[in-house]
Amino acid sequence: MAALDTRPTPEGGPVAGDAAQLVRGVSPVLEVPFHADGAVDVEGFGRVVDYVLGTGVSSVMFPGFASEYHKLSEAERAELTEVLLSRTRDRADVAAIVAVQDHATRLAAHRARAVVDAGADLINLLPPHYLSPSRRAIQEHVGAVLAAVAPTAVVLQYAPSETGTSLDAATLRELAAEHPNLRLVKAESSPPGRLIAELASGQPALPAVEGYAGVQLPDAIRRGAVGTQPGCSFTEIYVEIWRRFASGDHAGGDELHRRLLPYISYWMLDTELIIAAEKLISVRRGLFADPYCREPGHRLDAEEIRMVDRFLAEFDGMLPHLG
Repeated sequence: MAALDTRPTPEGGPVAGDAAQLVRGVSPVLEVPFHADGAVDVEGFGRVVDYVLGTGVSSVMFPGFASEYHKLSEAERAELTEVLLSRTRDRADVAAIVAVQDHATRLAAHRARAVVDAGADLINLLPPHYLSPSRRAIQEHVGAVLAAVAPTAVVLQYAPSETGTSLDAATLRELAAEHPNLRLVKAESSPPGRLIAELASGQPALPAVEGYAGVQLPDAIRRGAVGTQPGCSFTEIYVEIWRRFASGDHAGGDELHRRLLPYISYWMLDTELIIAAEKLISVRRGLFADPYCREPGHRLDAEEIRMVDRFLAEFDGMLPHLG
């Protein structure tokens, strides 16, 4: 088993002077609450940020798929980003990872530079995927964004199930060799473990965090993952899983993940499904008022709602009410 990097886990202190070192352990992707009429619940989002930072994590990411980024207007996205950065820009112990998903290279580079200037600690870059750009075009796009924000650290998100984009370890290492600010890869291939191991063992070694709700988290850790980026409505469970592995209690980490797996493996059958389930969890916990998801989305049926309530009953001792 690869050595588990525990430097910025909740129990350890952050590594000073390098924001990328804060992206270790659990790095949740923030959800966006809406009012029942579909308007953004800005105050509720502030509570989401405060809750997640209060769990002891050292980094958060926004906006991602779990944030319904594709359903936000530019003004909404800017306002919510400022809510996040107002809570992180003056703190050395936490890093705000702000995501860039623009398809046009010019727009992606401009957005990345703007959010760095506004106080983002790192960029999460989703490569272009509409109309199946060539691998060379993807590399050129990624390279241009990396150059635009250098030396700010960048996390490259590899989500082939959602985007159809195909990259390999050799391509990613080539980009990292040319652009040293490519510091991490978010591996959401299914399963992610082999890519994580290939990245960790190459030259230059490229750390990876695991996504996809942590479905493959124990295997990813054993293959060298330095962190995980799940959703945020039950962050405490992921923090405890990571704590157990980091402390050497692999059996305990496996056992807690085994209990979680029936829920996340079902919810991750569809991205819109897990967004809806996590929002209902947050409402049940008192974090915000309404589980509304902007259409098109997944509407939980009666059995899926009961599943959420079974989940909350099973993990009641780990998930305090937040209202």
